Amino acid sequence: MDTLSVTEIVLATDGAAVEFPIFVGGREVRCLLTRDALEQFFWLPPDASEARVRKAFADGRNRIFALAVRRAMRAKTDSLKLTASDFER
Repeated sequence: MDTLSVTEIVLATDGAAVEFPIFVGGREVRCLLTRDALEQFFWLPPDASEARVRKAFADGRNRIFALAVRRAMRAKTDSLKLTASDFER
């Protein structure tokens, strides 16, 4: 597996998601993580600032990346969306 790195974390203009790239299987995959997932599984308050959203993402980075990589390897796609249901067990 390639080394994973976040070169940029971008909050969507409407604040409903965080966009970030991962690198897997020699390709870049653009990922979208919904704010709802951050609120339900990464303790993000509903009225959180952009800085707090970034912190919640950073705090959950390993879990978020692990899921994103598994999904990207299965789907063989160049983009994917992670929602709260993806983190349910």
